[in-house]
Amino acid sequence: MPKASPTATAPASPEPASYEAALEELEQLVGRIESGQLPLEQMLAGYQRGAELLAFCRGRLEAVQDQIKVLENGTLQPWTQD
Repeated sequence: MPKASPTATAPASPEPASYEAALEELEQLVGRIESGQLPLEQMLAGYQRGAELLAFCRGRLEAVQDQIKVLENGTLQPWTQD
C-alpha cells in the first residue's frame, strides 16, 4: 500500500503572527531549501510556503508605507535615521 503524501492532506499553513515572525520563518525555510537535503516534494512545498510568506511580508510593508503617507499628509517622505 503506498504512503499518502503528507502535503496532500496537510491543512493550509497558518498566517504568521507578525512581519518579524514571517521573516524569521522565511529565513529558516530558505536555509533548509539551500541545504539541498530536502526531498523534491518537501522542497516544492517549502517554495510554495516561501511564496506565501513573501506575499505576507510585502503586504505588511505596503500597509505600513500607506500609513506613513497618511501621517506625512499624503506625501511619502524619505526616511532618515537621526
